[in-house]
Amino acid sequence: MLTFITWDVNPELISWPLHIRWYGLMFAIGFWIGYNIVARMFKREGAPEQWLGTLLIWVAAGTIIGARLGHVIFYEWSYYSAHPLKILAVWEGGLASHGGAIGVILSVILFSIFTSRRSPLWTFDRLVVAIALVGCLIRLGNLMNSEIFGHATTLPWGFMFVRSAEWRALYSGQACHPTQIYEALCYLALFCLLMWLYWRKNAGERPGLIFGIFLIGIFLPRFFIEFIKNPQVAFEQDMTLNMGQWLSIPFVLFGIFLAVRAMIRPKINISYPGKFAEETSGVKR
Repeated sequence: MLTFITWDVNPELISWPLHIRWYGLMFAIGFWIGYNIVARMFKREGAPEQWLGTLLIWVAAGTIIGARLGHVIFYEWSYYSAHPLKILAVWEGGLASHGGAIGVILSVILFSIFTSRRSPLWTFDRLVVAIALVGCLIRLGNLMNSEIFGHATTLPWGFMFVRSAEWRALYSGQACHPTQIYEALCYLALFCLLMWLYWRKNAGERPGLIFGIFLIGIFLPRFFIEFIKNPQVAFEQDMTLNMGQWLSIPFVLFGIFLAVRAMIRPKINISYPGKFAEETSGVKR
């Protein structure tokens, strides 16, 4: 007899006096841990400590704005174009990871222009290590929300998402792939790999290598997991490849380009003073 997991977790961690959801908590924890990881990297390489706060603001804004606009433009433009004020209602849900990625890329470019004055690859190679962990925690937040799950399955680790109206309508009584966990595990493994490359192999001496591996490690698993994931919007029902898969392809190709380019170019020399720089002016590298 098959035994499945009944997932009946309240998405709200605290409901009074404030409404605190697991998803928001995971997001906040991810940013806090990520901030400290990047701070250690900046200190190791002697970058100014003042850059950290500025980068956090840029990345937080880019992530939220990009993820929201990505969902609006890529998935539900017909609705939001008719109800533009609803674009601001982020609390109602609707964030797209591909839009968030684009937002972060633009944020780092602006940070590099106005603050660090270094190549954006220098920032990306350090920042994405933390972002891989953030991605893992966000997918766990999706699990707590009982959302973004997969098709029905007879595998023993299938989940029955009893709090989900979508699950009750489509799969009531059937277990489904916990695709949130699949993605979270992939991103956790990627985080460990990137940490190893940076701290043990000094991969930052090959500009673009860590960033390229990150793009491959995030979006290639996403591409394959989408085959067993439920469509997010109705128009994806008849698509051979859904919107998430089409959006993943250019990121994977760009990641391969960056990784190959980094490996065929000579290493650069990086000093590791182990303390924050006193000057805030950037030096191109």
